[in-house]
Amino acid sequence: MFSQVVQVRVRPGRREEFLAGVTATAEAAVRDEPGCLRVEVCEVAGDPDAFVVSGLYADDAAYAAHGRTPHAAAWRQVSERTVVPGTEVDMAGRVLVGHCVGGWAEALPGAHRDEEEER
Repeated sequence: MFSQVVQVRVRPGRREEFLAGVTATAEAAVRDEPGCLRVEVCEVAGDPDAFVVSGLYADDAAYAAHGRTPHAAAWRQVSERTVVPGTEVDMAGRVLVGHCVGGWAEALPGAHRDEEEER
């Protein structure tokens, strides 16, 4: 499993354009990319122009493929117009530990399964 977390600040007056673009990209990623398992867009509490976007991918190859999609290219154009330059913090890496309701292994194919879950 591979995770990406991006923090961004949106330019004043560009919030709605940002939300429309990131929503379209998230929907296309989950719909069109077999390796994209989840995308979330969160507003930072108390700051309507700050966001955290996270994505979960089956593996690093799925994450790499995401960057080559037409919707990722369209997102880069939206981002250039809406994100304050220099404020984007992009972190990505392999998932080492994860838990969720219903059991990690059942919820996300290919995830690490705890020994205790196997008992």
